Amino acid sequence: MRLILLGAPGSGKGTQAALLQEKLNIPHISTGDIFRSNIKSGTELGKLAKCYIDKGMLVPDSVTIDLVKDRLRQPDCNNGFIMDGFPRTIPQAEYLENALKEMGMHVDAALNIDVPDEVIISRISGRRICPACGMSYNVVSNPPRTEGICDSCGGRVVHRDDDKEETVVNRLKVYHEQTEPLIKFYEARGKLKTVDGQGSVEESSKRVFKVLGIE
Repeated sequence: MRLILLGAPGSGKGTQAALLQEKLNIPHISTGDIFRSNIKSGTELGKLAKCYIDKGMLVPDSVTIDLVKDRLRQPDCNNGFIMDGFPRTIPQAEYLENALKEMGMHVDAALNIDVPDEVIISRISGRRICPACGMSYNVVSNPPRTEGICDSCGGRVVHRDDDKEETVVNRLKVYHEQTEPLIKFYEARGKLKTVDGQGSVEESSKRVFKVLGIE
């Protein structure tokens, strides 16, 4: 299965991608991982991407799609892949569509994990992290036993700047402007499948597996 994951930040894409990867035994591919891998390996494309990243600039679509194409040619993608975080815009989706066509591939489905903005804001703005050991908490659904103290290592639990409500609201604004149009893009191609991403991880994954026809 060749699957594109859609959904706002905080919708649970990463969690569901990990469960799908385990269930289907196909790679979970994110552009962030591709950039880091190529930069670490010192590939020509990695060096090119690093030039933009080091200047605080966005990596151009043409470079990103070349990196994605290179990743999709790896043997572990022969039976499919789960693409997370790309495409983010209509032009990127068109780039990807043409690249896959060149490689004799096509997208089987685009899975949209739908969660209302107010739920996402609550989820992310309630998130707390222990910098010492990486444990994650939520003040509403999964608070530490002692307020502000990590259950695991006793370190201070912090509220990261990018998890604060005003930052989350801005990230959602960017998502609605740039990425949400992909829902109609894939719907027009008969590829879109939408699930409700609210509730527990287990509840969401059951809905995901069902809509994708996975036993």
